[in-house]
Amino acid sequence: MGGVGWSVKNIGGEWRFFPMQPTASPNRRQFLSTAVPFIVSAATLGRAGAVSPNGKVRLACIGVGGQGTSNLRNLMADERVQIVAVCDVDAEHAERAAKLAGLAKGDVYRDFREVLARSDVDAVMNATPDHWHSNVAIAAAKAGKDLYSEKPLGASIVEGRAICRAVAENKRVLQCGTWRRSGMKVRMACERVRNGYIGELKEIEIGVPGTFAVRGGYTGLEAAQEVPPHLDYAMWLGPAAEKPYTAARCHFNFRWIEEYAPGYITDWGAHFLDVAQWGAGMDDTTPVEVSATEVKRRPSGIYDAAEGFRIEYRYANGVRVVMLSTDDKTKWGTRFIGSEGWIFTESEVLKASSDDILRVKLKDSDVKLFESKQHHRNFIDAVLSRGRTTATAEIAQRAATTCHMGAISAALKRPLKFDPAAERFENDEQANQMLVRLMREAWRIV
Repeated sequence: MGGVGWSVKNIGGEWRFFPMQPTASPNRRQFLSTAVPFIVSAATLGRAGAVSPNGKVRLACIGVGGQGTSNLRNLMADERVQIVAVCDVDAEHAERAAKLAGLAKGDVYRDFREVLARSDVDAVMNATPDHWHSNVAIAAAKAGKDLYSEKPLGASIVEGRAICRAVAENKRVLQCGTWRRSGMKVRMACERVRNGYIGELKEIEIGVPGTFAVRGGYTGLEAAQEVPPHLDYAMWLGPAAEKPYTAARCHFNFRWIEEYAPGYITDWGAHFLDVAQWGAGMDDTTPVEVSATEVKRRPSGIYDAAEGFRIEYRYANGVRVVMLSTDDKTKWGTRFIGSEGWIFTESEVLKASSDDILRVKLKDSDVKLFESKQHHRNFIDAVLSRGRTTATAEIAQRAATTCHMGAISAALKRPLKFDPAAERFENDEQANQMLVRLMREAWRIV
């Protein structure tokens, strides 16, 4: 792998970065070639939550492809934010983002570790591919940076838990990119469920896309190719296994490859299962049973994630959740079904079995859910106030865990029982081996 390889280990409660090989450049990357473990201190680098003297949150954006650019635009629109750096393994992405943010050449990076070493960075936006989420998030938390981190929280259950520990130990603010929690109509739906306006909650139906939305016309064009000069492919792979380069593998389409992400199970599932958790009042737990059936995969090619599925979950209180892949867009979203009616929500859509459910006004005694009017601004609010976000690390971990439970059941082709407190499967060692992804030694975090 090009550049510096690192071993990341937790020793005595400290995440320590051990360089595997030195870098050749003596300039701003020189710190990476130290011969001793590089221990990042929140107190020395992160200034324990302080922001710049002018009161602005100094933000660096790591991973500025499609979703990363969208996040960058949203964060730039907040007058309290100053973008100070962008980072991407694809120079074309980084240069485009730098131009958008009005940054100088010296504030454009390919290696996220260089960004985290800057003492003038208060917070980072992490929109790297899923298999990079935990490495970047843990290192950022240890460096004293607050985090806007894309969903799913981690690419495995164990990785997500490691992120939660790093965020808590270093007293960081984290907002996961499950932005539907900041939608007014989603919150209205969940409040009506939580307060019994559809009766006793019985079942939750979730519809997500089925057929992969492959971008770039790469289907069937997956042969090994020469790596383009603008891409640091070794760094793109990072923790993942060595594989020949093909444009069909990278950027948006990584999510259709099981090694990096289990397709729509975590892509859209992370959003809608999060809504289900919120409405069911299960933010601090997960289902206890899961069964994935009707699983369909492509017969050949690198896009080997599940392209069709029916995943059924059951909570300890008996409430059932069914997530089904479908190409019927009208079914994409979350439907709560109670003993006296139902309510459906997706982004700006809100429907119910009766107009009375939609028109109801909450009483003073009713449960009022955390209100965020704009997801990115809510993150900056929390950075400045040291308060909570609407999609905290713990909340995001439970939603992501529910996704990963479904993916593991789909892979093993059998139902599984899960212990939410231990975050382990019951009496199934094969399933428990899948609680964490295999990672190359230089990038292992657990």
